[in-house]
Amino acid sequence: QVQLVESGGGLVQPGGSLRLSCAASGLTFSSLAMSWYRQAPGKERELVATITDNADMTYYVDSVKGRFTISRDNAKNTVYLQMSSLKPGDTAVYYCNTKYAVVAGPETTNEYDYWGQGTQVTVSS
Repeated sequence: QVQLVESGGGLVQPGGSLRLSCAASGLTFSSLAMSWYRQAPGKERELVATITDNADMTYYVDSVKGRFTISRDNAKNTVYLQMSSLKPGDTAVYYCNTKYAVVAGPETTNEYDYWGQGTQVTVSS
């Protein structure tokens, strides 16, 4: 059974920092790209950051570049999101995600898309 369990959210003042963690189980973590998404009230879920399986490449949405850092520890099956210089606009529920496809046959590809339960980040004075 695949599980993604986020932790590390909370209330922080503007300009503060938080580190989110996502512990994965039930999958071959070291072979998968991992992502963080967020969803603010009344808004669509948006991709925040992605890291490749061996951490050689990362992606960030423009609004967090220079402030957030995604990293991973394949020995611990954990992906992190270090968030600094937090702004009220960063307030959202943050979700860990991985998605991948497996070719099961000549004409069959199975797609998998797993999400954690989310962790609330609130940036407010």
